[in-house]
Amino acid sequence: MPLCSLSSGISGIFKKISLLSLLGALLAIPAGAQELACKVSIMHAAIRNTDPQVFKSMEQAITEFMNGRKWTSDEFLPDERIPVNILINLTDKSGEDVFSAKMTINASRPVFNTSYTSPTVNFQDQNIVFRYSQFAPINFDDNRVAGNDPLSANLTAVLAYYSYLILGLDYDSFAPNGGDALFKKAQSVVANAPENSAIKGWTAAESQRNRYWIVDQLLSPRFRTFRQYWYEMHRQGLDYLYSKPEQGRDKILSGIPMLAQLQKDNPGAILLLFFFSAKNDEYVKILSQTPREARTPYINALVVADENGVVNTRKYEALR
Repeated sequence: MPLCSLSSGISGIFKKISLLSLLGALLAIPAGAQELACKVSIMHAAIRNTDPQVFKSMEQAITEFMNGRKWTSDEFLPDERIPVNILINLTDKSGEDVFSAKMTINASRPVFNTSYTSPTVNFQDQNIVFRYSQFAPINFDDNRVAGNDPLSANLTAVLAYYSYLILGLDYDSFAPNGGDALFKKAQSVVANAPENSAIKGWTAAESQRNRYWIVDQLLSPRFRTFRQYWYEMHRQGLDYLYSKPEQGRDKILSGIPMLAQLQKDNPGAILLLFFFSAKNDEYVKILSQTPREARTPYINALVVADENGVVNTRKYEALR
């Protein structure tokens, strides 16, 4: 995915959003739009002996839930809605309409003065089980996260958790610690999550890499420097790539040693894995526009900081 204005050679790839496209967006979405513009896809090839209409209904119900709910008290203009894509890959179905699934969540943030959107979330949650009954409404109440049926409530708890996480990261990218209230809402979902022997992902003891730890680390003083860098990377880095590309690039690169140190101090931290799942390609493109002789310290630090596996390491090493 190309980055706008990383160099004069690619500066023409992206154009400023035209008045026409802005007017089109305003006409397409009614005033008072909600915060998210979410597209949902359901993959169900592994599920047999089930009416395909069930999956269409599931897709529609989740889409309406994500886009129809007011997640904050703030007013969003139509063109300010956060683009989100959710892919739910159903892997199994047991009795009583209970599904196992992997959920991939993508979200992004616009970069100032360009049509480029920077990924903020690109993550797969592999441990989701839920009950979905066709035509039954899906509801969520912050005060009753567990609902009456844990398996039914788990679907909306997971969706609410990631909605708050996406919004918190977006707010953090525009103001230092701007997402605190939203991260605390996500943490509240964790604390009050549905309980059932089949439900995974909500507890500290179960795994070091699950929903519990992502938001715990976002709110932990140990990762305060990460939160500050998240703001600086976006607001003082990416948002400057159009008008002051060298200054923006330097701000983004300057935080890489800090990320490597965080990894050393917190080995295997899920927050860093979560971060690099979204941001690794941006680093590759920014470094590709950095003089080769200046790249080595950043490449070395990225290899230490990013534990997403050999694929990302190869991307970084190829830049030497």
